[in-house]
Amino acid sequence: MQGDLILGIDIGNTVVKAVLFDATGRQVARHGVDGTTIKPAPGMVERPVAELWRNACAAISGCLASAGVAAERIVAIGLAGHGNGLYLLDKQGAPLLGIQSLDSRAAQLATDLAATRGAALYDICLQQPWPSQTPVLLAWLKANQPETYSRAGTLCFAKDIIGMHLTGARATEVSDMSGAGLLRLPETQYDAELMAIYGLDDAMDLLPRLCQPTDTVGLVTSEAAKVTGLRPGIPVIAGYFDVIASALGSGAIGAGAASIVLGSWSINQVFTNRPLHDPRVFMATAFGPGQYSSMDNSATSAANLEWYVRSFIERGGHHDDPFGLVNRLVGQGAVAPDDPMFHPFLYGGRDGAHQRGGFFGLAGWHDEGHVLRALFEGVCFEHRRHIDTLRSAGATITTVILSGGGTRSAIWPQMMADILGMPVTLGQAEETGALGGAIAAVVGIGRFATEAEAVLAMTSVRAQVLPDPSSKAVFDRRFSLWARLASALDPYWEELSGMRL
Repeated sequence: MQGDLILGIDIGNTVVKAVLFDATGRQVARHGVDGTTIKPAPGMVERPVAELWRNACAAISGCLASAGVAAERIVAIGLAGHGNGLYLLDKQGAPLLGIQSLDSRAAQLATDLAATRGAALYDICLQQPWPSQTPVLLAWLKANQPETYSRAGTLCFAKDIIGMHLTGARATEVSDMSGAGLLRLPETQYDAELMAIYGLDDAMDLLPRLCQPTDTVGLVTSEAAKVTGLRPGIPVIAGYFDVIASALGSGAIGAGAASIVLGSWSINQVFTNRPLHDPRVFMATAFGPGQYSSMDNSATSAANLEWYVRSFIERGGHHDDPFGLVNRLVGQGAVAPDDPMFHPFLYGGRDGAHQRGGFFGLAGWHDEGHVLRALFEGVCFEHRRHIDTLRSAGATITTVILSGGGTRSAIWPQMMADILGMPVTLGQAEETGALGGAIAAVVGIGRFATEAEAVLAMTSVRAQVLPDPSSKAVFDRRFSLWARLASALDPYWEELSGMRL
């Protein structure tokens, strides 16, 4: 395998990345292309589906150019991409609709479906309906845009669109499908009864061929090779739902390993040999025979900081290094017991799309450092609440591996360790999602027998962050108050959300 390269392609909600790795998991080259986000109405978040392939072509060709290597050295391609949302192709295979996983247009439908059929759905797919869940959005489309619904020919996920363009094959895999509540678990099969409960009994034909993550979807076609710079015939491996890919790429493997992602979403998962069966847990996902991840997630993590920087820091003229400025401001002091608090619900929360973000307890002597520390802390508190839910459902957590853009800050990992009260490991890889896709690829072509072997060979530890015992009492007390405030504010958030015209 010496000299061989593996290409990981990671399709995020905004950026398409192509990353080349060698056999040890060392990053050789990377190229990312920003995409377009469309917000046609409050609560609606879409992207042009045709742009995905154009951006993937640019990312792949840019990565090859940056690496300066011959395409003949690439032995396999692995995919990763954000889950849920709704990606549809029409009956001719042309782009039809792309809804991102931050969308909340189907919030009322999700609430109604949970109230009437939530238990029945959970018994089959181990997931409750939620606003940007793929089948809920498809049911919303059927009810509200029947003409578009009638034109649909294929339901897929963000990464699958790239796989289809590369190979011509109409396929997906179990981690994305189970993560969207579209498979019977633990059997990992399509299920007509499940689709009927969603009100989608007429949509079974939209579901593509179902693969395991390490299966070969197809080979790069000559047409795809011409527009990407790849060579024809490279095996394309199905890959993973990005939260699974990121966990593997950061070094998590085996029962008891917890992966926390400080990214756009608050991702909190623990690997298990069988899925946790507890309706309080947000979702269960399968990613191979006897391999499951139980997750408690929400759109409440580093997206809050991105909003703050975009809305306030960059407008203030700090364009040279806005996140460096944030870290300096946050690092000017420690969190005090009576400092302000922040609820990170700018895009809704775990308990509903009606939840709103907000600062609480501001006083005249507080400055921007206090505000940003509250934001950092509020994000960590919501991660802790998710981890507490997994533990109370029966998960045993032996290790915590932290990844995502938030780990570029030295402050956030330390705060996370302090608030969780246990050591936090930082993986060496920066592009953990793409590396997870590459791990699927090397297993898929037989270079390793299992994901565990590939993870051990291709990942390494950057640092381990130990909790500061002196901070425990302050953070525990503040977390309790923060959680009680969220519960008390919930009816007011709901009333405020209902006032939106």
